[in-house]
Amino acid sequence: MNDVEQGIATHLGEARLRFLQHFTIGIAGCGGLGSNCAMHLVRSGFKKFVLVDFDRVEFSNLNRQAFTRDQVGQFKADALAANMRAVNPDLEIGAHIERVDLTLVKRIFIGCEAVVEAFDRPAAKQRLVEALLPTGCLVVSASGIGGCGNGDALVTHKVRDNFYLVGDGVTECAGDTPPLSPRVGIAAAKQADVILTYFLDRFAIEGVA
Repeated sequence: MNDVEQGIATHLGEARLRFLQHFTIGIAGCGGLGSNCAMHLVRSGFKKFVLVDFDRVEFSNLNRQAFTRDQVGQFKADALAANMRAVNPDLEIGAHIERVDLTLVKRIFIGCEAVVEAFDRPAAKQRLVEALLPTGCLVVSASGIGGCGNGDALVTHKVRDNFYLVGDGVTECAGDTPPLSPRVGIAAAKQADVILTYFLDRFAIEGVA
């Protein structure tokens, strides 16, 4: 356990931290939701990650995504992995620079106990969720996070035992309701909170791993 993990353990306890470190978390899309959620999960004690994104960081991303000016032009998955390791250098991260389609979903996320759905397009969101739910892994998605104001409208819905949906379900990111840091950040934090709560609840049942 390194010094960062010892610091996290002062809040979680060593047994809970070691339990969390057994699980692999998939991040499907490393943009506003995925990058911010991943950083929350690192700070929550998780250690194993699979990152998937085909895109590069652009200046227009910096209003809401967990990247820096110096990372513009880099692949998002690689840049996010670097930022995560800047918090905890001992993370185990698999970064995949590719589009996720149905053929690749189960192959890429086969060892994940939870996956954060963080795509932009509704059709891609639906395909990912439908592909992963039968595997039994926890899937945490988001819908309706555009614009600003009324952050309390972003709520967490338990759809199934292994499927949660965060957002207001209405306000999609569009011209009049663009993706902005506060609401995107709230949704990403709620996604991370679902995952942390899920596994801490498992710890309460299963005990020390």
